[in-house]
Formats: sequence, C-alpha cells, structure tokens
Amino acid sequence: MADEEDKVEAEAEEGEGGEEQKKGFNLKKILLFVVAPLLVLGVGGGGAAWWFGLIGGGAEIVDQGPAPKPVVYYDLPEMTVNLVSATARDQYLRLKVSLELADQETIAMIEPNMPRVLDAFQVYLRELRTTDFEGSAGLFRLREELQRRINVAVYPAKVDGILFREIIVQ
Repeated sequence: MADEEDKVEAEAEEGEGGEEQKKGFNLKKILLFVVAPLLVLGVGGGGAAWWFGLIGGGAEIVDQGPAPKPVVYYDLPEMTVNLVSATARDQYLRLKVSLELADQETIAMIEPNMPRVLDAFQVYLRELRTTDFEGSAGLFRLREELQRRINVAVYPAKVDGILFREIIVQ
C-alpha cells in the first residue's frame, strides 16, 4: 500500500510540474506573440518618426528665400451688362472686380488706359450667356479671359490676377 501511495504522490507532483510547464509555455507564447511584435513596432515606429523628423534633431533653420512682396489691389468700377438671352426676358450681369497688381506704379500705368479696359470688358461680357457662368469652370474661364483682355489693354503693365468681389446674374 505504501507503494501505491508513493505512486499517487509521484503522479500528483508530476501533474503539478506539468501544469507549471504549461504555464511556462503560455508565458513563452505571450512573450513571443505579444511582447516581441510590440517591441518591433515600437522600434520601427520610433525609427520612422526620427527619419521623417517628427522627433529629435532639434529645430532647423530653413531658408525660404526672400519675403514675398506686398500685393496691391485696385477696384474697377461696377459694371452692368445685358447678356445674350434665348428667352424673351432680358438678363443682366452685374460685376465687381478687383485687380491684383505687383506695385503702386502699375496703378499709375493702368489708370490712363481705363476706358480701353472697360471697353474690352463690356464687349466680351455682352457676348456671354447665363450658361457660361455655371460651375466653377465657367467662372475660371471668365477670370482667365478678363485677365488676358486687360493685359492686352494695359500693355506693358501687367495684371497678376482678377478677383471677383460680386457676380450677380438677373
């Protein structure tokens, strides 16, 4: 009987050791499948952040060239023109425009040619239909055409941009 009791105790001890081995194996799995990937991601993410300059390195002085010159704006008088209409009802366009210029001297070159500028705008605008103003593409084409016409009218002066302050189609 003593032999049987010794066997039972030996089996019980082996069973406890087996559970410890299973726990040890689970600990190894946790280290292998959880801690190691987190460590790899942490090191890789830190390296990527350093590479892209998100961490470390300190502030660098970047030369961005000369400071941009201040822009000058010149408002043209409000214009109201008849549009080409397929219906019997008259349609009108009211337009307020600002010119974007490089400096004050350009204004002095444009003002004597203002009748020519307004004439170029009136002739072009009177040929438009309401469908020409649909969408952003229509306004982009209008802006480009007005800028081209004003640059022809005030040459050798140059207008850098046309800014719409108001566009109303009635």
